[in-house]
Amino acid sequence: DLDIYLDKVAAQGIEILTWDDEHYPPRLKEIDQPPPVLYIRGALKAEDSWAVAVVGTRRVSTYGRQVAEDLASFLATNGVTVVSGLARGVDGIAHQSALKAGGRTIAVLGCGVDRIYPPDHTQLAEKMMENGALISDYAPGTPPDASNFPPRNRIISGLSMVTVVVEAGETSGALITAQFAIDQGRDVFAVPGNILAPQSKGTNRLISQGARPMLSVRDLLDVLNLTRV
Repeated sequence: DLDIYLDKVAAQGIEILTWDDEHYPPRLKEIDQPPPVLYIRGALKAEDSWAVAVVGTRRVSTYGRQVAEDLASFLATNGVTVVSGLARGVDGIAHQSALKAGGRTIAVLGCGVDRIYPPDHTQLAEKMMENGALISDYAPGTPPDASNFPPRNRIISGLSMVTVVVEAGETSGALITAQFAIDQGRDVFAVPGNILAPQSKGTNRLISQGARPMLSVRDLLDVLNLTRV
């Protein structure tokens, strides 16, 4: 029964948006496969159209951690929403740093928004719902199966003006996000790293294939047309 289902979802504090809703993210409508339904905990705001995806490996190095922290803090301080996937490593650092800087951040999940994954990010997710949102195109109750995560990456890049890959191994899911961004006609930055470090093999390859190297967080200023520093 649809009415019973909708009442149950609403009781969990979950908002449902479809293509026809005026609050459906306009930038997401532009991609080839926009999700017909979005489930949201927290709130999307008009200023979230000014967003940058910050993604990368779970096995983040000290160097990658510092870059992710500096980048997310810089974006949040300048009123740019940080989008990522709530995973351990770069994703979690980006979300945490954006909140610490007083900004907004959005996580796109590979499961239902009522199933926080990984579980150790439950507290982080609760804070995000106060200053951002959890989003999924998977129905509430959907478990975090491995096959769910690559398709959701199109939403991470689709919500964002720019995607920045901080660190990524050769098979990192962050490279899938970067490819979606390229296919969507969005700018992709990659942070160059040690050629011997496994966490930098993916990002260095992206640069060799045409991604813009991010040598400073201020490299984003021109693309985002930011005048605040």
